[in-house]
Amino acid sequence: MTNSQPWGGRFREGLAEVAFRFSASLDVDGRLFHEDIAGSIAHAQMLADCGIISAEDGAAITQGLIALRADIEAGRVEFPADAEDIHMAVEKLLIERIGPAGGRLHTARSRNDQVALDIRLYLRRRADEIVESIRQLQRALLRQAELHAETVMPGYTHLQRAQPVLLGHHLLAYLQMLERDRTRLLDCQRRADASPLGAAALAGTSFPIDRHAVAANLGFAGIVENSMDAVSARDHVMEFVAACSIGMCNLSRLAEEVILWATTEFRFIEIGDAFSTGSSIMPQKKNPDMAELVRGKTGQAYGALISLLTTMKGLPLSYNRDMQEDKRPMFQAADTWDDSLTIMAGMLDNSTFNASVMQAAAAGGFSTATEIADYLVRCGTPFRDAHGVAGAIVGYCVQRGLTLAELDLPTLQTFSPAFASDIFDYLDPNLAVQQRRSAGGASPQEVARQVAWWKGELGSQ
Repeated sequence: MTNSQPWGGRFREGLAEVAFRFSASLDVDGRLFHEDIAGSIAHAQMLADCGIISAEDGAAITQGLIALRADIEAGRVEFPADAEDIHMAVEKLLIERIGPAGGRLHTARSRNDQVALDIRLYLRRRADEIVESIRQLQRALLRQAELHAETVMPGYTHLQRAQPVLLGHHLLAYLQMLERDRTRLLDCQRRADASPLGAAALAGTSFPIDRHAVAANLGFAGIVENSMDAVSARDHVMEFVAACSIGMCNLSRLAEEVILWATTEFRFIEIGDAFSTGSSIMPQKKNPDMAELVRGKTGQAYGALISLLTTMKGLPLSYNRDMQEDKRPMFQAADTWDDSLTIMAGMLDNSTFNASVMQAAAAGGFSTATEIADYLVRCGTPFRDAHGVAGAIVGYCVQRGLTLAELDLPTLQTFSPAFASDIFDYLDPNLAVQQRRSAGGASPQEVARQVAWWKGELGSQ
């Protein structure tokens, strides 16, 4: 190859083709062209305002970049084959279009602060997009929660039936998880909200630039104060990818429950045909593939985080070429999470919950045994003793193949004389959930309160 690279003046030989292919990143960072051009426009305007380049050159650069961006968006541009990355591709194309004025754009900056800027602009935009996807899934969960605000189902611990709850209550738990995912992402966005442009390679620049003006032009809250930190920091990227990984973990938990509930053994949910697939050999199959893929793709987000942490863990200040490898995991984690949020929202909106099956399941498995213990406590029995009595009653039923509802009062009174006829009000799962009125509990009143609050928070459904 020839010395056509922007750094080629010092070299006698061109970069070997195999080395160029190995080191080029345009196939990955090409998607940052919006951010790169936005940053370049702001930089050019600042250079002109500060008298570092002429107003005419500043205007030519700005107009050229705007036209180039429109052509890239329209698919009318082929990036130069010899461009290492999106920054050099944009600069080469600009110079081809407007001549020597385009060569003045890179005054008082380096690719080091340029790429750092592009990443921060990307994270700010991508966070907003993912937040909206989180809101869409929250709304889908809320629609189902409101529809099933009084649908009784078994609550589980250790995947064993524990106590009766309401399906609406169960779904609202995931809505709450998603809210933490949303605020976690917004916190990350806030820490990325500072402009590194003007740090140049690492030491700043001798030109009389106005970093604060560029930051304000691009909508940043301020600048990264230390020039070395500005070009070498990637903890905001790590935090973003960590947020994606945690978000995918929470989605994977929801996906796993949908997969279980869709089995013949559970039959709690029927996923719509539009979000299910079949088998190439077994014609009866209806598979929850979308939920399975979300569960599977969670590993991609985890892998992206480990990749990024490993890349950065031993790098001295300031910029190192290793850091070129930060964008692939960032893109992968963001795309995986955003796509998974969208698919889960669509799947939930195209699913039907089988209330009668859930109701029957809640009535089995001695799920109201805790109500027996609580009943005895209200009668004055110490809880530990009441727990023992309730456990003995369950053991009695297991040995005889009975349910709690099949016991009569004389039998119950052999275990404790405190039992009266009103005990049977507590053995019905529908009545048992009515008792769970503590704040955030599973009673219909509390679920209705939470649904009303979320409707106000999320707006139109």
